[in-house]
Amino acid sequence: MLNYIWAGMLLVGIFYALFTGNMEAVSNACLEYAESAVTLCITMAGAMALWVGLMEIASQAGVIEKFTDKLQPFISFLFPDVPADHPARGYIATNLVANILGLGWACTPAGLKAMEELAKLEEERGTPGYAAAGGRRGKRDKYGGTDGQREERAGYETVDRRRGEMAANGKAGGLKKGDRSASDAMCAFLILNISSLQLIPVNMIVYRTKYGSTNPSGIILPAIVATCFSTLAGILYIKMRYGRKNGC
Repeated sequence: MLNYIWAGMLLVGIFYALFTGNMEAVSNACLEYAESAVTLCITMAGAMALWVGLMEIASQAGVIEKFTDKLQPFISFLFPDVPADHPARGYIATNLVANILGLGWACTPAGLKAMEELAKLEEERGTPGYAAAGGRRGKRDKYGGTDGQREERAGYETVDRRRGEMAANGKAGGLKKGDRSASDAMCAFLILNISSLQLIPVNMIVYRTKYGSTNPSGIILPAIVATCFSTLAGILYIKMRYGRKNGC
């Protein structure tokens, strides 16, 4: 969808310039900002190398592991349906630490792995769309949760079987093969990832330095305040969602 939006904006701009006699200005701007984009990429690559290198040093020194351990109670608070021994928790913690330090590039791999592990958790629980036929459903009780959750998943399995039977008979009735929705834990992680608290907004500091700011680090305090409020709002929404689900 975004590709269509960007393409539409470009076409509107080009046609407007064509009909108003400003094509020369558009051509000059394309060449100028193409050069600027390459320069910015080189600048960002240098900053990325610096901060990711520092992240690796911290990881090798055990600092990241200590931060991860300290975050486990917080993760239990926000992700009550993710078992304490599940690997997703480690990736979630690593992602949060990288976000807090402003290392957006370093947090992406951990975020992808966290989503992958959360999807595996749903597969083991037998959630429709995740569980493969005849696959790993027998393992779902390892992370079974409460009796109510097991009963709910039993109902899901019935729906999943009916979906398979209807699809086999060519009567899907609006249920498409492979359909699935994000779990509560996935939604909570995405909200937390987007709203994450940042102590050092590295990207913004680099951008401000590149474009001539006299005080590039002046963004730090406003960024901390803004991300504190966004993170608080995200946490409140996550807990309200879990509370409604549990009838609280």
